[in-house]
Amino acid sequence: MSAEKTPIDGSSSTNTLLQLHQLLTSCSKSISGGNFSQSQTSVSELINFLDSVSDASISELEPGAKENAFKILSGIYEFLCSPSLNQENIDALSFELPKSASRFAGVSPQCLEISDNIIHRFIEKCSPRDMLPILCEALDSPNKTVQAATYVCPLISGLSDVFISLQRRHFEQIKVAVPVVVKVVKAISTESDYEDTELETLFERIVVNAHSIQTVCRKLEDGENEKLRALLGLYVLQILALVSVSRNYLHFALQLASILPYSGISGLGLITGYSVDTMSHIVIGEDEEDCSSFSSHVYLGASLSVVWAQKHDEFAQAAKFDFGAIKTELQNNPTKRWQAVGMLKHVFASIDLPWEFKRYTVDFLLNITSGDISNKLEHNDCSLYMTSLFSSLQALTMIIIYTSDTVLRKNAFEALKRVLVDIPISQRFDILKALIKNSDSSSMVAILLDLVRGEMHREHILRTSLQKNEALEADSKTCQSTLFWSTSILELVESVLRPETGGPPILPDNSDAVLSALNLYRFVLMTEAAGKTNYTGLRSKNNLQKAYNEWLLPLRMLVGGIAAANKNDIDQHAVETVCALNPIELVLYRCIELVEENLKHLA
Repeated sequence: MSAEKTPIDGSSSTNTLLQLHQLLTSCSKSISGGNFSQSQTSVSELINFLDSVSDASISELEPGAKENAFKILSGIYEFLCSPSLNQENIDALSFELPKSASRFAGVSPQCLEISDNIIHRFIEKCSPRDMLPILCEALDSPNKTVQAATYVCPLISGLSDVFISLQRRHFEQIKVAVPVVVKVVKAISTESDYEDTELETLFERIVVNAHSIQTVCRKLEDGENEKLRALLGLYVLQILALVSVSRNYLHFALQLASILPYSGISGLGLITGYSVDTMSHIVIGEDEEDCSSFSSHVYLGASLSVVWAQKHDEFAQAAKFDFGAIKTELQNNPTKRWQAVGMLKHVFASIDLPWEFKRYTVDFLLNITSGDISNKLEHNDCSLYMTSLFSSLQALTMIIIYTSDTVLRKNAFEALKRVLVDIPISQRFDILKALIKNSDSSSMVAILLDLVRGEMHREHILRTSLQKNEALEADSKTCQSTLFWSTSILELVESVLRPETGGPPILPDNSDAVLSALNLYRFVLMTEAAGKTNYTGLRSKNNLQKAYNEWLLPLRMLVGGIAAANKNDIDQHAVETVCALNPIELVLYRCIELVEENLKHLA
């Protein structure tokens, strides 16, 4: 029969202490007597009683509940320290009491201290190897009725003691605990309902936990030392990311930065991803499916470490980063610069990071792409990095769209253009095309189409200048000046003017994209006609008729119908709709006129 969860108040303090004494006596007798079934029942009754006390004290529904909680917790600790308590009792209670004691940690600082003492007592008296899975299980199952930030603190401190007390297989056992700690800290740090003091207490213990792993490393031989140092490096990077997401705590970031050199980590290795990949390979070994020791937060932490170093000189000093040398190397080495841009996507795409970090990251990107970097690309191929470059650019477009900071929006757009220029022209069009097709924002599609038009204009100028030189030289470079002037332009324009859903685009929702696509089409057709060329295929009869019948005429009917329906309406939305359609109607008319003229010449 389980203990009743009776209300706890000041007048019942003596009764609750007496009930605790009775429950502890029952547990001790049943465990010592070897009655397994009875001992399970006794321990269960004790845990239910303790949980009822902790729930009442945390909710503060009853007067004097906190004082009672402290007395009950102190009674538990005194019982565990009793010289007459045998090891059999301690072992049996070690499975449940650490979790139950940790529930009291959020009641008061005094209860937190007693909770620490209780867990430390178990670690002193029990095998560290046995206590590690017990603490990990308790960490992985916080009760919804308690404040997780305080609940996990005694357990994390307990793990720090366990790490140092382990006698063998240090790497294998710590490797089990690290992802559990990261998981629970990640869950807590992304919530917003914790007080600063609660989070500070948590991160203080996390930093101590990292230092305890460092202490263990120093005691090990080379082989296991290398593995544990790599695991420590991955752990620190994940915690640095969570510190950044949580409250931007500089003092914790500095403490974590001081551990990075011990793990053999360099700033350049972090921002290019090389150090992360190296440490991951050491930790995982040949078992590539065993990725539980780190998450995507490792890469976020690696990227943020360099952002922290740019933001705070003391961080660079603590981590032993030569920040000037890092920037110089990235400016001069296209491959490493592409790797760095790919790593920065983790910062740009994070929905949890404060905007401040994205602003500093954009500034860092502007720094490493300053100067005439395009002259260094002639013999480089970025095919291996296309996926990560695309992800970073796509994340940059999200910043441009959603930030309310006009300076950040302007800088992010400048960074976007610089990264595009940094991509060899043979692959630049593919990146732009992918960005356009994967964007849901009409305004962003318009911006990207304008960038395509700008690239085509530059190619046209280059081609024109080449044609003025000797024929041989022009022939050797013409292919370099027509990479954007290809039949792919037709597909790009069609994706906007005749979407995959069929029929004309939705207006006025897509007004910006439609206007930009019409301007691009008109520019290409005019330029091709003036030069009597057809690189894009736009001037072929079939393509002219297709554009006329499938793109332009249906669009004219749509625009005309919407304009007529809103012509005499004075509603604000109707006025805005007509204003948005006016420039489209003008450019559309000129495009139709231009197509008709080209068809007439082909007749």
